[in-house]
Amino acid sequence: MPKKIAVLGAGSWGTALSMVLEENGHEVRLWSHKQQQVDEINQTHTNKSYLPETILSTRIKAYSDLAQALEAVDAVLFVVPTKAIREVASKVAGCLSEPVVIVHASKGLEQETHKRISVILEEEIPVEKRKAIVALSGPSHAEEVAVKDLTTITSASADMEAAIFVQDLFMNDYFRIYTNQDIIGVELGAALKNIIAVGAGALHGLGYGDNAKAALMTRGLAEISRLGVAFGADPITFLGLSGVGDLIVTCTSVHSRNWQAGNLLGQGKTLAAVLDQMEMVVEGISTTKAAYELAQEKEIEMPITAAIYNVLYNEADVKEAVASLMTRGGKSEGY
Repeated sequence: MPKKIAVLGAGSWGTALSMVLEENGHEVRLWSHKQQQVDEINQTHTNKSYLPETILSTRIKAYSDLAQALEAVDAVLFVVPTKAIREVASKVAGCLSEPVVIVHASKGLEQETHKRISVILEEEIPVEKRKAIVALSGPSHAEEVAVKDLTTITSASADMEAAIFVQDLFMNDYFRIYTNQDIIGVELGAALKNIIAVGAGALHGLGYGDNAKAALMTRGLAEISRLGVAFGADPITFLGLSGVGDLIVTCTSVHSRNWQAGNLLGQGKTLAAVLDQMEMVVEGISTTKAAYELAQEKEIEMPITAAIYNVLYNEADVKEAVASLMTRGGKSEGY
């Protein structure tokens, strides 16, 4: 049965997911706080700042009024940057009159609290206004989903009925969804892989080859698993789509904003220059700080994360950071 879905955030990923939902027959209400963007989507059916080659269906309606976008919906999909989740969720709670399924497709950790996105949503949206919280995550570039390239991701929730509900919303012949009950592991994998992608980009910018990138991704996955398990995640989750799958795509694709930022750092640009050049949010930069602080708090060894943190926040030289990783004392290949 067709559903009414409010998609909050009209960036590239929010727009691409809206396209999938609309193609599957659902009523899509795409919300943006930018009136000019709303007018463009409704009048010319384009979103050129984010998906310049894409023509949107006339059935995708954009809204700048959050209350209108949320009226009588079956589900709310958050696709806003992590730093905006709490503020937007608070406003959503004030607009909802009936409980709905809350979904998010954002990837990151809150800066000050280090909390996962589902935890923020639980705190800001009262239990009487939400049926369940679901994380939608996996190896997926918006640019490829928009042209119907084959994509497979995960619908994760402690409530399996809700995970299946979201699976049914999105599944079609080019967009396949698996379910998973380990929302902790799925969210942490989604957030932490962005850190390793910054490192992968930096290696490319420095001119290193495939051996170096494979080593970084493999040992990066060990760090992700180590931290995730400390917070109650199932280690097997990190071998799935939201773990190694997302890690591969984010560390190897020029579509990845985190890879792009790392590549520029490897070429010698300062962080300020990189952020000035990038037009969209680079979640890996803020997530590096949160993950580094979490690792310190939990006394978990994460040398790659620490090295990237020092480059981003202590102005460490990228080449010297790589050298420090390679010349550490010998260790067993344990996780």
